[in-house]
Amino acid sequence: MNKLIVLVLVLANFLFAADAELDIVKKSATLPKIEIGVAPSAMNKALTLKIKSMIAKDLKVSGHFEVLNTKSSVNYNLKPDMLSLSNKGTDLFLNINANVSGFGGYTVMIKLYDINSKQLILNRSFTTSKEDRYPFVAHRIAISINKHLKAPPIDWMDKFVVFSQYKKAKKADIIIADYTLTYQKAVIRGGLNIFPKWADKKQESFYYTTYDKGIPTLIKTNIYTRKREIIMKSEGMLVASDVSSDGKKLLITASPNYQPDIYLYDLRKKSKVRLTTYKGIDVGAHFVENDSKIVFVSDRLKYPNIFSKKLGSRGVERLVYHGRNNSSATTHKDFVVYTSRDRDNEFGTYTFNLYLMSTKSDFLKRLTSNGTNQFPKFSNDGESIIFVKTVNDKSSIGIIRLNYSKSFLFPLKSGKIQSIDW
Repeated sequence: MNKLIVLVLVLANFLFAADAELDIVKKSATLPKIEIGVAPSAMNKALTLKIKSMIAKDLKVSGHFEVLNTKSSVNYNLKPDMLSLSNKGTDLFLNINANVSGFGGYTVMIKLYDINSKQLILNRSFTTSKEDRYPFVAHRIAISINKHLKAPPIDWMDKFVVFSQYKKAKKADIIIADYTLTYQKAVIRGGLNIFPKWADKKQESFYYTTYDKGIPTLIKTNIYTRKREIIMKSEGMLVASDVSSDGKKLLITASPNYQPDIYLYDLRKKSKVRLTTYKGIDVGAHFVENDSKIVFVSDRLKYPNIFSKKLGSRGVERLVYHGRNNSSATTHKDFVVYTSRDRDNEFGTYTFNLYLMSTKSDFLKRLTSNGTNQFPKFSNDGESIIFVKTVNDKSSIGIIRLNYSKSFLFPLKSGKIQSIDW
């Protein structure tokens, strides 16, 4: 157990850094080695093996474990061979069992053993009424293991991702999914439905833009009750780009006067205030620095770039001095991730890469190196970035683990991702 405690304490030091660089370097390359087995008594073996595979994927994405590729099968009521596992260098052994009820329910039981102390350290069960939601069962298991070992949180894995999926011209559905895109469910179908944005941290409702008789209409809908509320309509362009931390205000891009501007919409008063008045393009605003400022995209330099504006003031500040096509941005506290077009090679081809910066220093770090990377979004804890990557005209969801300099891709099997939020 002592070895595992030391490893966990090392991991605990990798929490989101307070300094501007966010460039956390591991002081030890040693991670707990975990082996995952499926008990012979597990029912619905094919589904249980999918659970195992998803747990392994989650633990790898967490950056906190080294997952060993094995096909262990151990009686669920017996302890594993501790000596044999120890000789292989295994630190943890996870045994999985599963039951299926007569009503269609599916329950996964887990036992986690610390091989160094030869003890059972976690014994839990997880249930779902719908088998197609098994990815979330796996995510909860991974979160539980991670939390039990006091590693930095990975709770974002159990959250929904919402995205707009292009089907064909003027046809796009709104989909909710897990972050790997293994589970997917269409919640809005028919017509052109784009730019979904979660309305709250509970992920009960989201905003999206639809075209009602050709007029862009901003809708708020509840994914459980299906209650729909029209927020506003506007000619030209209409997008809800960010929600204040208390959920009471929206940043909206609208173009009632032909040129898109940023508006602050008060959901209680149902009123809006125009924040930008530039006779050009101002779009995609996000709150920053505790909702006291906004960051947005503008063509004030005759090409898209990132600017900031303090709420209540008239002045606008240029934030990015890199690249000549910076077309989207996302924020967390004092940090900004933005998209920039870069020259890929000497023959003049281009890529769109993601860059991380601070609003309070001159820190700048590139996060991607190839392909077209767009629509970045911070996780709620600020430790991860989700984005859309396009390669050979195919869409994937990308996850960047900022504190671990690791990235992962999860491809969309059909259609294209128009925009995304989590």
